[in-house]
Amino acid sequence: MIPAQLVTSDDVRIAVYTWGRSPTKQRPRPTLVLVHGYPDNAEVWAQLAERLAEHFHVVAYDVRGAGRSSTPRDTAGYGFEHLTADLLAVIEAVSPQRPVHLVAFDWGSLQGWEALLSGRLEGRVASFSTAAPGLDHVGDWFQQRLRQPTPRNLAQALRRALGSSYMVAFQLPLLPEVTWKLGLGRVWHRLVSGLEGVDVARHDRQTADGVQGLGLYRANLLQPLLRPQQRRTEVPVQLLVMRRDPFVPREMYEGLEAIAPQLQRREFDAGHWWPLTQPQAVADGISTFVHSIESA
Repeated sequence: MIPAQLVTSDDVRIAVYTWGRSPTKQRPRPTLVLVHGYPDNAEVWAQLAERLAEHFHVVAYDVRGAGRSSTPRDTAGYGFEHLTADLLAVIEAVSPQRPVHLVAFDWGSLQGWEALLSGRLEGRVASFSTAAPGLDHVGDWFQQRLRQPTPRNLAQALRRALGSSYMVAFQLPLLPEVTWKLGLGRVWHRLVSGLEGVDVARHDRQTADGVQGLGLYRANLLQPLLRPQQRRTEVPVQLLVMRRDPFVPREMYEGLEAIAPQLQRREFDAGHWWPLTQPQAVADGISTFVHSIESA
């Protein structure tokens, strides 16, 4: 894909892609901004964006360090404050007059939650469709189960800790980078194909996206998990719950109503990389939600 524009944020350039007609005074189409996860780039949204573009102005961007966006100078440059600044810069560039509707999964969801809960996007986001909870919620979820150590709670916490053990490995120096460079980047598309049951094309930037995106984990993971903050947002939120997602099981969403009182939930028979496997079904769900917000 070729970026429609490059947006400057802090010391990086963010590659931005668009689908559908831009809004005008005569046709004020809602703008959707899609935020991808790790180790993806904006290409993961292509099928979903094409379907959403029938009704909306759709925007996606390569998160700093991924795709055609530039890379920060050090790990600290991947901190949430910089990721939020990137998102705000994109919103100001593509929809300066009207709030946008956010759609995200994986690390894109973590960025979206942090951006909303920080208050820095106040008035700039009309809704948030997310396929994952935020890190504050995850940290609080674990702590609640350890404070009430029933067999059910301990079993849930243990399963999730084992399922997320790769995140601990990503904190190690050099080993994750070497793993990507020695072969993981070449076979990653096969691993996703096996998990999702669809053919996923290999792209040349996969190794670079995997290596550079490690900064997301190293800059942001530990603090909110160990010391979660109690914050909330009044932005309407739609949970996109994937029944077969091995990384975000359904029990992880328990209690999110305390953080987002205007919460809706929609389930899909899909795995983690649902933009590749269920683009039409999820596009329909997002469209229904966004139209309900716009009409209200």
